[in-house]
Amino acid sequence: MNNHHRTNAPRNQGNSKNTYNRIDHRRSDTLVYALGGLGEVGKNMYCFEHEDEILIVDSGVRFPEENLLGVDYVIPDYAYLVKNKAKKKVLIITHGHEDHIGGIPFLLKTVSISDIYAPRFAVSLINKKLEERKMLRSVQIHEINANSSVTMEHFTCGFFNTVHSIPDSLGILINTPNGRVVHTGDFKFDLTPVGTNADYQVMAYIGQIGVTMLMSDSTNSGVEDFSISERKVANEIFEIMRKTKGRLIVATFASNVHRVAQILEAAVKCGRKVIIFGRSMENVVTIGRKLGTIKVGAQHFITPEQLNTLPANKVCIVCTGSQGEPLAALSRIANGTHRYIKLIPGDTVVFSSSPIPGNGASVNQVVNKLFRFGAHVLTKSVLTNLHTTGHASQEEQKLMLQLIKPKYFMPIHGEYKMLKQHGATAMETGIPEENIFMCANGDVLIMRNGKVFPSSYRIQADDIYVDGNDISGVSTAVLKDRKILADNGLVAVIAAIDSSENRILARPMIVSRGFVFIKDSQGLLKEAENIVYHALKEKMAQRTTFSELKNTIRSTLEPFLYHKTHRNPIVIPVILNSKKAMEQMLANRNAKIASTTKTENRKKTTNTKSS
Repeated sequence: MNNHHRTNAPRNQGNSKNTYNRIDHRRSDTLVYALGGLGEVGKNMYCFEHEDEILIVDSGVRFPEENLLGVDYVIPDYAYLVKNKAKKKVLIITHGHEDHIGGIPFLLKTVSISDIYAPRFAVSLINKKLEERKMLRSVQIHEINANSSVTMEHFTCGFFNTVHSIPDSLGILINTPNGRVVHTGDFKFDLTPVGTNADYQVMAYIGQIGVTMLMSDSTNSGVEDFSISERKVANEIFEIMRKTKGRLIVATFASNVHRVAQILEAAVKCGRKVIIFGRSMENVVTIGRKLGTIKVGAQHFITPEQLNTLPANKVCIVCTGSQGEPLAALSRIANGTHRYIKLIPGDTVVFSSSPIPGNGASVNQVVNKLFRFGAHVLTKSVLTNLHTTGHASQEEQKLMLQLIKPKYFMPIHGEYKMLKQHGATAMETGIPEENIFMCANGDVLIMRNGKVFPSSYRIQADDIYVDGNDISGVSTAVLKDRKILADNGLVAVIAAIDSSENRILARPMIVSRGFVFIKDSQGLLKEAENIVYHALKEKMAQRTTFSELKNTIRSTLEPFLYHKTHRNPIVIPVILNSKKAMEQMLANRNAKIASTTKTENRKKTTNTKSS
């Protein structure tokens, strides 16, 4: 099923010159386009194409919105890459977050990738991901750092360190036959970082040698000033841990490895033993300790069985669930359903995170439940520095623009308003409006002899909905049916016929689920059965087909149900072409009637005795 949802992001809407002055590309041009990451936060995938080579930067997923019922991931449409299977493809990863590496298993199932290049922490996460799917041997993975280079026939790539909320985050300098491109990856500027500092001198040098186009992270384009340092968050958490008398539970993003490391180190300094809950958190801590990013020894960790043997002020619980996810560890703790942890009055719960837009209600529900158990809950506010972002705010974006000094600018990684705000920031630093490209997924930019133009050509870049591990795509029709089922339920109509005599054998039987309360709607359902019965009887007075009978049931029943209830359930016709099946259906109906009558008589008897 490949009926995909088309992205609503506007096409290139920069200056009018960009909007209308589009050109056709030549074989000698370098093409730049995104299959994901524009007009959305997540699903990052940016491509650079020259003749017989395609360089891909990142391969991420986007997590579904609430209206995408039953969808696990949203990934880019790889159809264009499949179509160009003869072209050599290399994948470079900027860092190890899911919106940059989560799509790799799906990509490898569909597209032949010759090599993957990724920084150290991302390599460990990718290996873990591919190992779980038994795909480790499907591609060669190379570890890179700021001193590495990747050389293809037409592209040469160098790297520089950036600061982000995960270790080993890199920006990329891409040398193409038609100019230089800098891709920042996700970044921020932190003057007192935890972990590796940003390569300011390298960025300044790249700016001096000349950059044709900058592609820069836009996630926090609407946030003014500089973001606070990760070091301040670490100090705040340490102070809370030092002053807390009882048990401490800290919830944060598992992907924020530096934060997790600071929490664990603060616990050790305060003499607390640590226990980790949440699969993703356990994986990150295991990998972090293996790579030396998390420098906390095994003697400081305890098992679930040891949890209740220690004094409350000697325990620190680190868990997932800071976004109110229903199945995450913190939600189960708040619901009282966690296998090992039962909240007690005096527990302190710290949310070292900010709610992602759309998650506010879920987080508030969890916070309320925690308060009901008597816990003391701390969340990020103007009074507490319990969280900081991993993405550049406006002043940091300006600093990147001033360091790189690009001739052309393409904001990436953000919703359309974020891209637009980043474009306005770029104009403040002196980049002409006509040199700024507001693109959507699938828009193509042409690089030609050091200049950049919008192309008249457009690539298919729809969303693919993944249900489980199936990457064939859940069609829009399937999602529409799920929405109808959730809102209106279903009605099944079971009709027994004898096709040899071309007649209906009995009045149809109607079964409802999630539509109306059957006990209170017997009159409605009997009336519906009669209407369908007469419509089928009339239809079968002439030669007909099973398909026509099903259409008759739908076309008769749907308007009737809407007229009576103003709801549109899914109507499922079931035709039984057998006298034996009809007898069974009647037996089931009679048993149901007898059961209902017996229950009602029992109630009447009980009421008579009590009166």
